[in-house]
This record gives sequence, structure tokens and C-alpha cells, in this order.
Amino acid sequence: MITERLDLRPTAEADTDELYPIMSDPEGWWFDPINRHDEPERTRRFAARAEERWEEGLSYWTVRERASGRVVGVGGAQRHASGSWNLSYRIATDAWGRGYATELARAGIAAARAADPDVPVIAWVVAHNEPSRRVAQRLGLTDRGPHLDENDGQIRLAYADKPIDDWVATAGASRPSEAASPPAASQTQSLGLTDPETAPEATRN
Repeated sequence: MITERLDLRPTAEADTDELYPIMSDPEGWWFDPINRHDEPERTRRFAARAEERWEEGLSYWTVRERASGRVVGVGGAQRHASGSWNLSYRIATDAWGRGYATELARAGIAAARAADPDVPVIAWVVAHNEPSRRVAQRLGLTDRGPHLDENDGQIRLAYADKPIDDWVATAGASRPSEAASPPAASQTQSLGLTDPETAPEATRN
């Protein structure tokens, strides 16, 4: 997919060397340091899982500047453990301030809605990550409050394009019944406190 300034290509294991500097940069993980990639093997696994999940129809893109061809990020939309869409936008720290996260995320929302418009698109945001919250707001997503992120069992703010009560649990509550069509087994992994190494991949905003 091509946007005004970005070349979005399906993430592949072959992208590991270009993605690792982004995924391991401490400045880029200031809001969630425990999930920073501390070795290339972790990035390789991340990229390989993202590549495999394109078989489901949609997964993450590796983000390149059209002008330079340089890899400057990763993200887009991927099925969440809840069956909703997980929206992610991770940009290299030296490319911050150019609006790339918003441009990437808009493309991710459009792709998710084209693939399955009946489920919510959710950006899971750490509460103190104000820059990521501003991106979600610019996208027109609504802060639905703290909810359980079933990809790893953590509580995060859920910014979504439609109501999510039938999809995810609020903080301190049990998971809602599957009122909507349940996700396929390959998407759910183990619901609840999911091992992030085997869960549907998220880069966490």
C-alpha cells in the first residue's frame, strides 16, 4: 500500500535487521520498557509472526519513506485476541514529529474496515503515553476507558472507532460473553492472561 509519503509493505522475517533498531530503541519504549526488544531474535520472531498472519488476510506493514526508501516504522492492523482489530503505529524516534504515525494508522484503519467492517478497530494505549493518545484522537477514535488487553493481560486505554463492550472486558471485570461472532481459534490463542510470545502480535502504543 502506498500513502502520500509512505510505502507500506507486508512485514516479513527478512525485515529483521531493519526493524531491530526501531524495536530496541529505549527512547521509543520509554512508556513500556519491559516490552523493548533486547535482542535481534525477539524482533525476528515478531516479524515472522507478522508475516505468517498475512495468511489471515491482514497483518502489519513495514513502513518505508517513499522519498528515501528507509525503514522508519512498523504497524497497521492485525486481529486482536478478542477478535477485534488491533491498531498499531510504531515509528523510529528520529522520524518523530512528521505525522508518520497518523498516516500509517489511517491506512491501517482503512484496511481493517475493508477486511471486516463489523468489528471495532482498537488502539491499545498506555495511559501515560500522551503522544500516542494524541495520535488516536487525531484519528477520530474515542477513548473507551481502561480495558483488559487480552493479548498480554495488561490494562490499557482502549481508543476505538465503535463501542467495544461486546468485545473486551473493562478493567476489573470478566470478559463479556461472545455476543458477536467469535474469533477463530487461530486468532484467540488462549484468552485472558496470554503469553505475549505466542499471542497475536502487538507492538503496543
